[in-house]
Amino acid sequence: MPSPDRRIYTSRLLEFLELMGQELPRKIVLVAAGGTALTLLRVKRSTRDIDLTGPGEDIELFRQTLKIVPHGVKVDTWPDGQIFFQFLPSDYLKRSRKVKQLQNIDLRALHPVDIVVTKIGRLDDRDKDDIRDCVRAFKIRRSAVARRASQVEYVGSMENFEYQVQYVLRHFF
Repeated sequence: MPSPDRRIYTSRLLEFLELMGQELPRKIVLVAAGGTALTLLRVKRSTRDIDLTGPGEDIELFRQTLKIVPHGVKVDTWPDGQIFFQFLPSDYLKRSRKVKQLQNIDLRALHPVDIVVTKIGRLDDRDKDDIRDCVRAFKIRRSAVARRASQVEYVGSMENFEYQVQYVLRHFF
């Protein structure tokens, strides 16, 4: 028997966030990252999970709401521009792109260059595909990625991160 389709399409993603927004006691800002951002920006058809960052107090409130609302969706959240083991510069929020105003949620997506830079940290095959698609869709310049990558704080082997940055700069530009 085939496994059920676990992909999350834009409409399901927005429905989920609308439901969450109805339960929030105040307005918050959420910034989609990774495949979630690429799905909302119409670069990808779907995503496997939901990745979000935003102001720390907004992320904490969203996490609390996730605990009380049954949803069945895999959601990863990080505060203040953190994505996995990377910390974006504090201007990540200002650079983010407005996606939609939902009930109590100002939904944004990371700037395309920030999407690329955060994908570099893990750089598996899916990340490589996403980087390629993002670079093509937004006509991202090599210099923009190099500049932004130099501003990211990476927890782990900085040497490995820098190697992966160079790999991306060589292979995608």
